Amino acid sequence: MTAPPDRPLLVALRPLGLGDLLTAVPALRALARHFPAHRRVLVTSPGVAPLARSAGLADEVREGTPLAPLPQDLHGADLVVNLHGRGPQSSTLAKASRPRRLVAFANAEAGVAGPTWRAGEHEVRRWCRLLSESGIPADPGDLRLLPPARPAPPEACGATVVHPGAASGARRWPAERWAAVVRAERAAGRAVVVTGGPDEVALARAVAGDTVAPEAVLAGRTDVLDLAAVVAAAGRVVSGDTGVAHLATALCRPSVVLFGPVAPDEWGPPDRPDHVALWAGGRGDPLADEPDPGLLEIAVDDVVAALRGLPVAEPGLPCGG
Repeated sequence: MTAPPDRPLLVALRPLGLGDLLTAVPALRALARHFPAHRRVLVTSPGVAPLARSAGLADEVREGTPLAPLPQDLHGADLVVNLHGRGPQSSTLAKASRPRRLVAFANAEAGVAGPTWRAGEHEVRRWCRLLSESGIPADPGDLRLLPPARPAPPEACGATVVHPGAASGARRWPAERWAAVVRAERAAGRAVVVTGGPDEVALARAVAGDTVAPEAVLAGRTDVLDLAAVVAAAGRVVSGDTGVAHLATALCRPSVVLFGPVAPDEWGPPDRPDHVALWAGGRGDPLADEPDPGLLEIAVDDVVAALRGLPVAEPGLPCGG
């Protein structure tokens, strides 16, 4: 299906993970404000597409994979916005769809002119600056999402969400340390749920141990909308530098986030009292298989102290059975 002639087509490319989608929310909202007459299509990854639809981040959400050619019906758009990255591959693919205008970071190899990429820039501000320097005003503070319209499990209501997993080993704090944090939260009288993906069930169970009831181990039992409902219903969230941390920001849940090997000034939460970023300094390889040395410098006592000083939010969602 092609866009009707009275409604030009705008295509935004962000076929990446949960944190990537959430850090692009202010840019996607800016496109909606600046181009209200366009039919806006967001191309994002299958795992996060339901959240993008629920949040109304585009008129239409298409599922795609990184660096895959755009389908023919999205060719010839009035505007394509490359929110994927700065490399030549993504901009070359965007150009191949023959848009009337392409907004992307400059890349000589791809023959694309545009704003200059800045190393070390915060991910939210980066994409807002791409738009702002292209004549499309964007507000980096426009991060908030409404909770999805589904009940959270009763175990999550007011609980501390502990999310021990991460996409790479470099960002995974040791399981035994997470287990110690769980025990400290339970000793303080707070309920705990442990979340994770389908491949993190064993990790979540190890972290929960005998301290958390099996029904409160939610790893492998939630899709992206379920996970968002859990976070929205929770009292607070503690995690590594991963997508759940960005959900906590988007859904206004107090959080403690452990950083390493990437600094919080690149991927961290906003500077607010209800979000605490723990970072020992230093940078490393974010794709390494072993936990980053800087991440390992964060002690259990550091996390427990940060949680002790964190406010507990009221649940943002009704909790079902």
